[in-house]
Amino acid sequence: MEEELAWPSSHASGAHSCSSLVRLEQEAKRRKRAQQQEERNRAAAAAAIMPVRESSDDILDLSEYTKNRPWWRKLFRSRSESSMEKYNVVTQLAIGGATGWCTGFIFQKVGKLAATAVGGGFFLLQIANHTGYIKVDWQMVERDVNKAKEQLKIHKSGTNKLPPEMKSQMNEVISFLKKNVLLTGGFVGGFLLGMAS
Repeated sequence: MEEELAWPSSHASGAHSCSSLVRLEQEAKRRKRAQQQEERNRAAAAAAIMPVRESSDDILDLSEYTKNRPWWRKLFRSRSESSMEKYNVVTQLAIGGATGWCTGFIFQKVGKLAATAVGGGFFLLQIANHTGYIKVDWQMVERDVNKAKEQLKIHKSGTNKLPPEMKSQMNEVISFLKKNVLLTGGFVGGFLLGMAS
């Protein structure tokens, strides 16, 4: 800091006026205050990232630690808790409704396209069959349909238990729906509106 307070060469001769000495002293104080403020800012930034523990017996308060974390870390937190719990009712309904409407609208457009493709393909196959380009073995079709009916009857009369992997997936879905009732309700409403538009 002494290097910063070097006297100007014009004053090196010893002919210093009081006003120049006062100005130099004020400048030195200003620089010292700026340096102290910078150190306080660095300490505050470090404390915001990770609170300083005063002794080894202190417990780190995770709620204070997470409050000081950036928004993107809060967004990508663990999946054990619902991400929608921090939003109010209107926000949850709006998010669910908007995503539901978009999904319903896209589903409607893709559904129309798929129905047109399947119907058009079936129509072209019928025309090709009647004109003689394609010969369908109807006995084979009937045999395969009867075989499928028998398999359905066997599965229906058997046990109605789901496999364990299906049960775990169903439990996850039910758990998600219970945690996010408002979001799910908004999504269903938006989906129906999207299908209607």
